[in-house]
Amino acid sequence: MLSRVANTLYWMVRYVERADNLARLIDVNQQLLLDSERLDSERLRAFWQPIILSTGEEDLFGSLYDEAGSSEVIRFLTDDARNPNSITSCIGLARENARTVRDQLSDDLWESLNALYLFTRSPEASRLIASDPPRYYENIRRSSETFLGIAASTLSRDEAWEFMDLGRHLERADKTTRFLDVSSYLPGGEMGAAAPAGLHWSAILRSCGALGAFRALNRDINAHSVVDFLVFSRDFPRSVRFCIEKADVSLHRISGTPRGTFSNDAERATGRLLAELNFSTADDAFSAGLHEYLDSLQTRFNRIGEAIFESYVLMPERIESCFMDPGQALSALAAWQMQQQQQQQQQ
Repeated sequence: MLSRVANTLYWMVRYVERADNLARLIDVNQQLLLDSERLDSERLRAFWQPIILSTGEEDLFGSLYDEAGSSEVIRFLTDDARNPNSITSCIGLARENARTVRDQLSDDLWESLNALYLFTRSPEASRLIASDPPRYYENIRRSSETFLGIAASTLSRDEAWEFMDLGRHLERADKTTRFLDVSSYLPGGEMGAAAPAGLHWSAILRSCGALGAFRALNRDINAHSVVDFLVFSRDFPRSVRFCIEKADVSLHRISGTPRGTFSNDAERATGRLLAELNFSTADDAFSAGLHEYLDSLQTRFNRIGEAIFESYVLMPERIESCFMDPGQALSALAAWQMQQQQQQQQQ
């Protein structure tokens, strides 16, 4: 498979998954806000600020908005074209990636993504955002799930599929940690007051579509049990451990290397992380500090992504051969990758 095609399919699915997860995050927190008492402007800002911080977009948000209220945060994450990671921007990027590899996709898959793209730019979408946000976010979630379901039922399990599945699971693992990390920015620390904390951890489970699966285990909803389930579960499809397991499987199917060994840095980094998750517990996460632990996971996801890009996509002649140090090399690599995505969007 051409490296350009592999990279395009990988990012197409990552963008759809990112839009789906943003829709879940915003919708659940809007519902959580309805369960709260009336909030003054200071408490309302404290409610939404963690959402921005958990996405890692606080600098861009601060440059575009003076306040961090409901309308500002929702607009920024939903349909602000100035935010390259808003729902609308992600769907646009996914559709543009799909357009350039149209021959690799089934007709049904292209039509489902194109329909989602047209919806996000329609007057109906604008009306729903203003008057019925839950219905808008439900449409995004259902359309994203339909896209992934059609992909699963219409595409051969070849290299193209493995790159798509790899992108989906890396993005999903990252967003699960970011949902959990919202708790780190809440007033009062990670645990918060007893009642609000219980409501908050329930909201995180709902964001991940995990409330039913969690309740089936007959466990109490608290910080420890939720972190244990969403990070270390071997069975739940949005847990970090489950997603990294699937990413490791895809990488080895792409290279043909037996699992338990590695042929490139991506396989080595993924295998090492999976081994650590296999032999860790929620106690380890809280001992290290929940925010610090989740932040370290996000850093490692980024390194895995960079290693995938370097192993399967990067053309060395397009990158300067001399770097001052490895840190500069990673920065140049990330900048080159972003440039390629932006150029593709403008074509």
